Amino acid sequence: MVGLRIGTLLESESAQPADLIAKRLNRHTFWCGQSGSGKTYALGVLLEQVLLRTRLPLVILDPNSDFVGLGDVRDGAPPASADALAERDIRVLRPHGERPLQVRMLDMPVRSQASIIDLDPVRDAEEYNEMLSLASEFPLIDDRHLVPHLRASDSTVRHRLALRLENLGVAEWRLWAWGGRSVTDDIDDQPDATVVDLGGFATPAESRAAALAVLDHLWARREDRIGRLIVIDEAHNLCSPDPQSAVERMLTDRIVQIAAEGRKYGLWLLLSTQRPSKVHPNALSQCDNLALMRMSSPRDLAELGDIFGYAPSALLDRSPTFAQGQALFAGGFIDAAALVQMGERLTHEGGIDVPVLMR
Repeated sequence: MVGLRIGTLLESESAQPADLIAKRLNRHTFWCGQSGSGKTYALGVLLEQVLLRTRLPLVILDPNSDFVGLGDVRDGAPPASADALAERDIRVLRPHGERPLQVRMLDMPVRSQASIIDLDPVRDAEEYNEMLSLASEFPLIDDRHLVPHLRASDSTVRHRLALRLENLGVAEWRLWAWGGRSVTDDIDDQPDATVVDLGGFATPAESRAAALAVLDHLWARREDRIGRLIVIDEAHNLCSPDPQSAVERMLTDRIVQIAAEGRKYGLWLLLSTQRPSKVHPNALSQCDNLALMRMSSPRDLAELGDIFGYAPSALLDRSPTFAQGQALFAGGFIDAAALVQMGERLTHEGGIDVPVLMR
């Protein structure tokens, strides 16, 4: 059985190694810890081990550019691990990078396109219905010419769609590939890891549209049954219990759908966030693995105890006392619930804290 060496067991004699069971990542995982607990660093330790020990492709939605250095090995890393990571196909797509993070707008489902421009099927019935009709023409339209195509029509409804696209600035987003290469093409190549750097876009709406395009594509290709670990860092940004905008509702619905139905298709979630109450309960309740770092809120700990009954309450209660880098692991991916001191990263963490400068 392949083990993922993540650190050492706390309070064990002679620093006994702590391993996670690789094949049990075929269940959804909840990764939680308050700010400053070492949550993101620890998650990087796990992802490095997945890259080293398994052939499980990673798709990482990275809002704070924390994992863009996943292929950049630190000086002093063990040579064998450094060489192995150097051989992995790790693709980092960034809004302003050498490998641009872009998607083809017209490849997205019509419902998702409509959500991006805040079209409601009831409130905006005429425009939404015209979007449905327009879908049959998509193969004939170059994305770049979508607005001119709409304006060239005699239809006043299409003119209103063009006006909406222009007023919202959507047609000018850097996100659109305009018929060129999309992040979904990289995902279909099945590299060892696809890091989708959602930071750096001009607006949160553009970032959310990028995430929605990725998740829509993975769901659309679910019948391929290619096992993938979908890592969503700061998951509360994409799977809120109270989504406000149309895009946020689409994202939440899609993640909840993957949580409920994706496991049998090989779509396995790892949701990372600071507080359980910030993530939609219908996604949270589907997680069979738990990694918990320092958590001081009694309310949050009580909620975790209610949801993750397999985590011993005596260990949950110790969470407020955890030092940075210490965690409780429970669920199917570990033989027995245990407290762990996380090991050192092999690669560079992208989103390190800004230091206080001294005189």
